[in-house]
Amino acid sequence: MEGQITEIGQITSEEIRVGMIETYLRQLPENAFRFGLKVLMAVIVFAIGTQLIRLVRRIVRRALNKGSADVGVVQFLDSFIKAVLYIVLVFMIASEFGLDAAGVAALLGSAGVAIGLAVQGSLSNFAGGVLILLIRPFKVGDYIRTDGNGHEGTVTEIQLFYTKLATPDNHIVIIPNGTLANSCMINMSTLSERKLDIGVSISYDDDIQAARKAILGVLCADEAVLPERERSVLVQELADSGVKLCARCWTSNDDYWDCRWRLTEQMKYALDEAGITIPYPQMDVHLDRESEK
Repeated sequence: MEGQITEIGQITSEEIRVGMIETYLRQLPENAFRFGLKVLMAVIVFAIGTQLIRLVRRIVRRALNKGSADVGVVQFLDSFIKAVLYIVLVFMIASEFGLDAAGVAALLGSAGVAIGLAVQGSLSNFAGGVLILLIRPFKVGDYIRTDGNGHEGTVTEIQLFYTKLATPDNHIVIIPNGTLANSCMINMSTLSERKLDIGVSISYDDDIQAARKAILGVLCADEAVLPERERSVLVQELADSGVKLCARCWTSNDDYWDCRWRLTEQMKYALDEAGITIPYPQMDVHLDRESEK
């Protein structure tokens, strides 16, 4: 009698397992169809959401441009809105697959410390970008130089986490906003005029006044040199191999580099024409024959 009960119990459990498998296989096409519909809807929602995000960004950019907002502000807000809207879109799509947004928020809150440590560099760059837009030490189009790493160039973009500089030799330098916000920086475009100092050396045997006259002639003849500002040639140093002179004048920011290169070349021609020698490093060695004996 007990053996029959045990056999009936075994048959019953096997029938239950077989029934569950049959139910699963019978519902598999329907479940797969529903899952496929969800995937298809997710793709459609993502495509529509992407277009809507582009539309919102375009509207915001137009509104900011009409309000004469700074280009850096427009770029920063555009990248910020893009990041936020894409995060919202991903959460909306994930909720269609049964993801509980409240549970995810609680999980992110409990893991906030670990996430903060993992992305502290990005958070620092984001805070640096906000600080740059609030204080506005520079804007798009300014020529800046950083003291920390020696990079310099024209600001082309101020993004959410980094700033792009275009160097004079047409290279793009990407600097994190946190680095820019926490280091010394020189903005060379704040003022419209810029002082130009060019150093040149002459021989000790040459006449300083003759060299000064030749160099001043070059400064006065160049159209990019501002005539209302000081133009002078000063003795900067009595060096080992020659007398170092400093030609000082003023020019506009737009003409700075062209003026500097042109004046350097013209000063060489003027000194040659005046018979002034530009020395090169040399050392005189005197032998004491008496000490050798």
